[in-house]
Amino acid sequence: MHHLLRVFMYALCGVKAILALGFIFQWPPIIDRWPLPYTNSTTYLFIGSILAAAVASTLWCLLHREDGALAGVFLDYAAIFLPVAIFTYQLSGTNPSLREFSMASLVLAVFGLAMLVYTIRIPFRDPRPTPRPLRWMFGVFVVLLIIVGGQLVLEAPNVLPWDVNLSGRIIYGWMFLGAAAYFAYGVIRPRWQNAGGQLAGFLAYDLVLILPFMLMLPNVRPEKLPHLITYVSVLIVSGALATFYLFINPATRVHRATKP
Repeated sequence: MHHLLRVFMYALCGVKAILALGFIFQWPPIIDRWPLPYTNSTTYLFIGSILAAAVASTLWCLLHREDGALAGVFLDYAAIFLPVAIFTYQLSGTNPSLREFSMASLVLAVFGLAMLVYTIRIPFRDPRPTPRPLRWMFGVFVVLLIIVGGQLVLEAPNVLPWDVNLSGRIIYGWMFLGAAAYFAYGVIRPRWQNAGGQLAGFLAYDLVLILPFMLMLPNVRPEKLPHLITYVSVLIVSGALATFYLFINPATRVHRATKP
């Protein structure tokens, strides 16, 4: 990857990290720019977790200089932002904030598609394959993400364990489907540096959400309790997998993975 493009990607990670912190801690200058109405604190936390995951996955690839692994990240961009751009444009009407959000999403989608075409041809430096058990688990995650994301896009109620308005459910559904595309890419192209970026993103996502969601358990409404239990269970399992393969497993832990 060209040096200037790499610098741009680091800068983009910095911007996303600031946005992630802004949503997690609900800084007014950032959350006031969010265009969807009726957004609650849990939704802001969820958006922050998605941004944190994107930062972690991208930084993993950049720091290990595995430009080929960035293809999965850019597939995620395209799979999320293209449908979101179309949906929010249809929704915007005379709302300038939604129109700006739609245009920004379109720019990110085009950027993701262009970078996907560029990076998917780059060979991996690290020859290690994704461990087979992890590859199978990624397949399970793909199925779960498609089920949840598909239900949200089709406007099913009570899929998420907190209250979200209809337009929000559809947008967040595309976020889950984009994540499904990212993990599917890791299943189809099973290289450790692909999986490492995915696990780094999962761990960041888990660290943001696990405690707040566990604290929701005693007070959640009965109809949402099964979904919350499932959500927390997935966070625990994915966090355990990420911790094991990134920091414990001798063949893949981080200090070993930094070697070319």
